[in-house]
Amino acid sequence: MQATNILILILALGIFAFYIGRGRSLAMAKPLGGIRNLHSLPSYYGAYTALWCALPSTILLCLWMIFDEPLINSLVMGSISDQLADDSLATYNLQLNKISNIAEGILSSRGQSPELLIAADYMSRLQTMSQWSLTALMLCLTMAGLFLGSSKIDPAFRARPVVEKVMQNLLLACACLAIFTTLGIVLSVLFESLQFFRSVPAHEFIFGLEWSPQTAIREDQVGSSGSFGAVPLFVGTLLVSAVAMVVAVPIGLMSAIYLAEYASKSVRAVAKPTLEVLAGIPTVVYGFFAALTVAPFIRDLGTSFGLSVSSESALAAGGVMGIMIIPFISSLADDVITAVPQSMRDGSLAMGATHSETVRRVIIPAALPGIVGGIMLAVSRAIGETMIVVMAAGMAAKLTANPLESVTTVTVQIVTLLTGDQEFDSPKTLAAFALGLMLFTVTLLLNIFALHIVKKYREQYE
Repeated sequence: MQATNILILILALGIFAFYIGRGRSLAMAKPLGGIRNLHSLPSYYGAYTALWCALPSTILLCLWMIFDEPLINSLVMGSISDQLADDSLATYNLQLNKISNIAEGILSSRGQSPELLIAADYMSRLQTMSQWSLTALMLCLTMAGLFLGSSKIDPAFRARPVVEKVMQNLLLACACLAIFTTLGIVLSVLFESLQFFRSVPAHEFIFGLEWSPQTAIREDQVGSSGSFGAVPLFVGTLLVSAVAMVVAVPIGLMSAIYLAEYASKSVRAVAKPTLEVLAGIPTVVYGFFAALTVAPFIRDLGTSFGLSVSSESALAAGGVMGIMIIPFISSLADDVITAVPQSMRDGSLAMGATHSETVRRVIIPAALPGIVGGIMLAVSRAIGETMIVVMAAGMAAKLTANPLESVTTVTVQIVTLLTGDQEFDSPKTLAAFALGLMLFTVTLLLNIFALHIVKKYREQYE
């Protein structure tokens, strides 16, 4: 049985155990005069039984999934001859992938050596044995947990503190997992970036004006050293993001003011969800729209005015990206504006101000810190966008401030450098991690600044 099916089975048995424990507690409470004579509510007894039934099995399933594949691979590779198992890591991985593909039926067994076929058959048997062993062990463990949990149910048993303590520890574990995952991502990117800066000086990367990461495979090949000046990438990223903000900020802010202050309840109930539908459209769809509709329209329009417009321009990519970000700014600004106390509106109107004057001179200044924080978060969203820029802005690293020309961004170059089979010991590939580190640093600083503004001024008008 597959791990996914086993997990579904564990969850189903956990639900069954919940009703068993709950029913047992109700049966015990009935002769005593009702559930008031129980220490905890029946649902806590059911949750206690379900935890005993599902939690140990789930932990064991996770550990099994972590160590199962490496152990099987080690046993299989240890069973083949020394001539077939080369000492080099590349050959080892190649042979292991070939054996795995043969065992799964992806690769045909015709023309393969007998030793590979024997190893693939051995791997298949080990995988089957592992799945059946896991299934049997999970069933035994869940049944044992169900029996043990239900046997501890007693009217005086303190089920609620135990269940709440377990849930508190689970929430703490989830929070720690998120923190450690983020820390692992940062350390991995930082380590690879340091490897890159050993080959390319940091000042050349940060202040260089030419980006051409293509490096030669042989020393005698022309162009054996690439150029890793990232300034054109930074300028292109800022240019596309600036165009997006010019489109998104006015439209998003004005729509938020209308929805929060002027729209009736019926209009708001329809307009707000309709506007937020834009946030659910995949970015690849926006990329198609920019490449097939917006970019040709801008090119033809510029040609009619005698302007030279590239087929892939920063204006097309930034404009469509701005449309995508409109719901983000509108939703945040709407929440901030509606959070302004009604007493401030009433006070302004009582002093003789009109509705528009109240919005301009009272509500917007009161909500301005939150609006600025939302805009900064939107800037981070624009800087990290990839698909729209790949399809509409081009991949040429040009140092230009003209939005009618094609440019590229940091995210596009990261995708380009890591596409296909790459060796992670060359400056070309490691440059992607350096770009990722710069992008991570910039977006982190923007997010911290935005959250600082929101937190500092949020309670000023409450």
